[in-house]
Amino acid sequence: MKTITIEPRPSRFRSQIGRYRVSLGDDCFHCGLCAELCPYGVFERREGFNEVTAPNSARCQASDCKAGPFHCASQCPVGAIKIEPSPQWKTLGDFRWTPDLIISTWRQAETGEAPDGNGEYRIGASGGGFDRFDFILEASAPQSSPEADGVDTSLLLNRRGEGPAIRIPVPWYGGGMSFGSVSLPTMLSRAMSARAWGTFTSTGEGGYPEELIPYRDHVITQIATGLFGVREESIKRARIIEFKYAQGAKPGLGGHLLGDKNTPAVAKMREVVPWASLFSPFPFHSVYSVEDHKKHIDWVKAINPEALILVKVSTPSDVDMVAVGSYFAGANIINLDGGYGGTGAAPEIAKKNIAMPIEYAITKVHRFLIEEAIRDEVVLMASGGIRTAYDVAKSIALGADGVMIGTSELVALGCVRCGNCESGRGCPRGIATTDPDLDRQIDPKWGAQRIINLYAAWQAQLKALLHRLGLRSIGELRGRTDLLRYTDEK
Repeated sequence: MKTITIEPRPSRFRSQIGRYRVSLGDDCFHCGLCAELCPYGVFERREGFNEVTAPNSARCQASDCKAGPFHCASQCPVGAIKIEPSPQWKTLGDFRWTPDLIISTWRQAETGEAPDGNGEYRIGASGGGFDRFDFILEASAPQSSPEADGVDTSLLLNRRGEGPAIRIPVPWYGGGMSFGSVSLPTMLSRAMSARAWGTFTSTGEGGYPEELIPYRDHVITQIATGLFGVREESIKRARIIEFKYAQGAKPGLGGHLLGDKNTPAVAKMREVVPWASLFSPFPFHSVYSVEDHKKHIDWVKAINPEALILVKVSTPSDVDMVAVGSYFAGANIINLDGGYGGTGAAPEIAKKNIAMPIEYAITKVHRFLIEEAIRDEVVLMASGGIRTAYDVAKSIALGADGVMIGTSELVALGCVRCGNCESGRGCPRGIATTDPDLDRQIDPKWGAQRIINLYAAWQAQLKALLHRLGLRSIGELRGRTDLLRYTDEK
C-alpha cells in the first residue's frame, strides 16, 4: 500500500471566493480580539505590527458560529466587523455543481480533509440523479472511528482469470481528457497524482504526449473513433487500453474540437492541419457488430498482449446488451458513461435529452450481467457526473464496481464551471485550454498535490461511510440498493 503524503496546497489566486464577505470598518482600532476568537482563521494579527490583516473571507463560517461565544461581529467592542453574503457566491456553478460543492471541493484539494463548517459537500441541488437519494443510516450506527482506517477501498481491475492482476487502492481512476480539450499542465497534474496514488488517468483521444511517458505505468491510452494520435508505441507502453465508442455527454454525436484550440502543438500530436475544427465520427466505421468489436480488441492484443482492455460506452436503452457483447468480445473493464458529465464543450441538448441517466444504467447492466452469470468476471465502472465521495458510494451501491472521474479533478485545480471550455482560447484559468500563455498558470506539481489531497479526503469519507454501514470493504457495498432511500421518503 502506497504511503500518501498530504501537503497543504492553497489556491493559486490571492482573492478566494467564499459564502460570505467580511470587512473591517474605519472604527476598527486593531485590538486583535477577532483574531483570538475566530477558530477558522478569518482574521490574523501579524507579529510585530499593531494591526489585523485584511479578513480572509473564504474561511468564514458565519452561520455556524453566530450563536457562539466566538462570533466576531457581535463580540467586536466597536462593531467594526461586517459580514454579508458574497456577491460572487451566486455566480458560481449550476444546480448540479452548486457553489457549496465547488468551494468544498477546493477546500478538500487544499487540505486533504472533508470540509468543516456548514458547507454542503455531499450533494448538489439538481433535484434528481444522485441528489435524489441517500444512504439509510440508523441513529445508532457507529460514527467514524480509528476502526474505519481498516476498511478496504481497493479494486481489482481484472477478473477474467488471465492477464495481469492490477489492483488500485481506491475505486476510481481519471477519465479521458485529451490534449486539446485540456492543457498539458492539467494532464501532467492528473498523471502525477495517479502515480502517487497507484491508480490511473486516461489520455483521452488527443494522443499521448511525450511528457506523460515517465508516468506510463499509470496512464491509460485511449483509442477513439477519430483515431487521433493513435500510435503503436503508445499502445505498447500502456497497461490499460481504452476503446471509446461513445461519450455519455454527447452520444451519437462523436467528438468535436473547435479550430481555435487546435494549435500547432495539438495538430502535431493529432497529425492534422492546425487551426481546423476536428470531428470524431460516430460510430467507429469499422465496428457494427460484436464480431467487429472483437477484431478491434484482437488488433491491440496482438500489439500488447499484456494490456487490459477498457471499453467506454454511453447509455442507450440497450446498454445491457452492449455490455454483454463487450464482455464476449474480450473486455476486462466496461465503463458506462452517463449524461451528467462532460465539459462546457458538450451540447446541452445532448446532455439533457439523449443518454439514459447513469443511475438507471448502472442497475440495468448490473442485473443483466448477473442473469448472464458473468457479473464476477467483469469490472463495471460508472462515469458521467461523479462529483463527491458520496456519488462514488451511491454508484457502487447501485451495482458498479468503481467509477471514473473527470470534472471533480478539474474543480480541484480551480475550475469555476463557467462553461467556456471550448470557445476561443478556452479556460481563462489555464485548465481546459491550449493557449500557451494561459496554460502557464498551472504548475503541475501544485496541481498534482491538489488532486492527491482530494483523493485522500474522498477515501477518508468513503471509509467512514462504509464503517457506519457495517461493511469492511468497498466490494461489500456493490449492488446494495437496500441501503439506499429516496430523500423525499420518511
